[in-house]
Amino acid sequence: MLSTNTLPAVSSGPTVRSVKPFAPIRYALVIAIVCLAVYFGRWDWIGDYWMRLANGIGVTLLLLVSSCVLGFALALPLGVVQATGPRLLAWPARAFCTVIRGTPLLLQLWMLYYGLGAVFAQFPEIRASIFWPVLRTAWPYGLVALVLSFAGYAGEIMRGAFAGVPKGELEAAYTFGMNRRTAFFRIWLPRAVQRALPTLTGETILQLKSTPLVATVTVIDVFAVISKVRQDTYLTYEPLILLASLYIILTITLTRLLRIFEARAIRR
Repeated sequence: MLSTNTLPAVSSGPTVRSVKPFAPIRYALVIAIVCLAVYFGRWDWIGDYWMRLANGIGVTLLLLVSSCVLGFALALPLGVVQATGPRLLAWPARAFCTVIRGTPLLLQLWMLYYGLGAVFAQFPEIRASIFWPVLRTAWPYGLVALVLSFAGYAGEIMRGAFAGVPKGELEAAYTFGMNRRTAFFRIWLPRAVQRALPTLTGETILQLKSTPLVATVTVIDVFAVISKVRQDTYLTYEPLILLASLYIILTITLTRLLRIFEARAIRR
């Protein structure tokens, strides 16, 4: 007598990848919007501002790369001391991350530029030093604000990444005769970075979108150039559409580069 619980055999043939039904419609809509903007918009001003736009993009990329590299270098010790101590260092690191993550980046930028910059200007010794030509410009304050912001968020990410590395891997390293320094650089740090890479990728994209804030303290990035175009030409939509397109291109390119780096780092 056959059992009624017998299940039908499942075919082991190749699976068919599902296709999103609205993907072609979405792409066609985007292309249609771009074509309409190009056809009906006024774009003759690009010839007069293309060099400024190129310089602005360069400033934006320089701010992004510099702030992410320096911020990550600062985030590593912030993450380590929060995960392992001692408390004398862990508490200030936790307080720093809390303040940075709890206050707007624009406020931090203005406090550095209008606050600290005004304090420096009150000291004749600083004004007479070789550092004053740099300190009187907005660039270092914008860079420092972006570095501290990235370090505050990335430091919290690295704290979780360091704490999430299995202790058995470190114990195995000590068993093979590695000292704490060697185990940190060969086991703990690489494993923590691998765990944190996907989150750090998203944080880097957010950092790109935070760079336009430096235009509020007279740093001439691509956002500041577009603002200048709007003031000179009295145009609104065309410069903003171009600015949005530039940021989309930069975001897509940066995302793909980071995904490639992430895939290679994980395979090691």
